[in-house]
Amino acid sequence: MCSPKFDDSKSYERIDVFKDEATQKLSEHYKSILDIVGEDSSREGLQKTPERVAKAMQFLLQGYETDPVEILKSAMFKEDYRQMVIVKDIEIYSMCEHHMLPFIGKAHVAYIPNGTITGLSKIARVVDVFARRLQVQERLTMQIKDCIQETLKPLGVAVVIEAQHLCMQMRGVQKQHSITTTSDFTGAFQKVATREEFIKLISSKLS
Repeated sequence: MCSPKFDDSKSYERIDVFKDEATQKLSEHYKSILDIVGEDSSREGLQKTPERVAKAMQFLLQGYETDPVEILKSAMFKEDYRQMVIVKDIEIYSMCEHHMLPFIGKAHVAYIPNGTITGLSKIARVVDVFARRLQVQERLTMQIKDCIQETLKPLGVAVVIEAQHLCMQMRGVQKQHSITTTSDFTGAFQKVATREEFIKLISSKLS
């Protein structure tokens, strides 16, 4: 399975590897699913589909194999900076746990350091780790916030996620243009002025 490995220097590296046993078992199940829905899993166009889907699912759900705390810890530095740090427009590709259909969008994450900062790419990686699991958007928002707050212990954390859910667009209510927004805040971001500054900054576009 696609999983990160950490060397002695705590650098982060993602290596795409699929587990043979998992691929075999998943392939068998997906072959059965094809037959159950009325397809012929033995026809030319579908012969390799179960294996492809098995590998795709391992890739899409690779977040179970990774510890997001270790990602943050791999690049933590002492720094006397106490202003807002924002990483916005982080792409999210996740899977709704209710229907196992994708939801896609962007995350905006900010924190105010309290003597410790982390590498900017690590924030995006933490988002990706939690997104690459079966999720609901509400829990995803809280998990990102909690991980950063508990690991870096900043003065505050803010997370806003905007996403489109294919379970709403392709089935059920079939509202193709609906967007779901979730947010969560800790510490300094619970103050109205700080929160409004964050919202203004993530809403602004660079000229």
